Amino acid sequence: MGVMTNGATGEASGLKFLIYGRTGWIGGVLGRLCEAQGIPYAYGAGRLENRSQLEADIAAAGPTHVFNAAGVTGRPNVDWCETHQVETIRANVVGTLTLADVCRERGLVLINYATGCIFEYDDAHPLGSGVGFKEEDIPNFTGSFYSKTKAMVEELLKNYENVCTLRVRMPISSDLSNPRNFITKITRYEKVVDIPNSMTILDELLPISIEMAKRNLTGIWNFTNPGVVSHNEILEMYRDYIDPNFTWKNFSLEEQAKVIVAPRSNNELDTTQLKNEFPELLSIKESLIKYVFKPNQNTSAA
Repeated sequence: MGVMTNGATGEASGLKFLIYGRTGWIGGVLGRLCEAQGIPYAYGAGRLENRSQLEADIAAAGPTHVFNAAGVTGRPNVDWCETHQVETIRANVVGTLTLADVCRERGLVLINYATGCIFEYDDAHPLGSGVGFKEEDIPNFTGSFYSKTKAMVEELLKNYENVCTLRVRMPISSDLSNPRNFITKITRYEKVVDIPNSMTILDELLPISIEMAKRNLTGIWNFTNPGVVSHNEILEMYRDYIDPNFTWKNFSLEEQAKVIVAPRSNNELDTTQLKNEFPELLSIKESLIKYVFKPNQNTSAA
């Protein structure tokens, strides 16, 4: 197919990115990163499920790489997907597969921002054990319709040698005003559970995803910072760095289940593969302090 995969590096000056998800959080940040790095880019205008529109986008942009940060997560949360199942399939399955297929026909690597919320702690990967799910492990969490569709499409995408699947989890950024930010979400909840999880610090990892495109890396990647952090640990940092008067209340998974429609995924992902490729990658707690809490420390009301 003419796709150079897994490590063949092109000239940086020859890059041109086509990005889907212009109005989304990750899509918006990607555009700003391209501007900062001097990488030419365009946003796709087509609907992911409309093949002819995608073909027109690619013909117009002439990209070297395509990024998919579009899709449906639900508003205000994934419970939306439970009652909008066809719309969820159209965007997360049909749309993603169509884009992957169009890219493959044209010999283009597709960087696909996926999810790691397709696993849950089990007997082989107990909470607190430090044993994380690896890239090749079979998803074991189908508690929400959102996660079910994401696991389906990940399995199908394994057949596309041009796709780089990035398993993002509970994304966090230094923009604490963003309602999609995991930290912002939990500071606004009336009560929170307290469970260690793998999470993605976008300020550190989105630039790495651009580097992965430059290296033409493909396949499945656990795209989180190494290690886990719990809700309470994050809120303690928030109190210490941002708001000394901040307080919160915990509740159990059983209590949480009464106020949500679909169960939520809790897991640890093994990041050995990503850390081997990018040895400079910080642990989750180090990354939280460097990229999120330290930059906000003096600008937030204390």
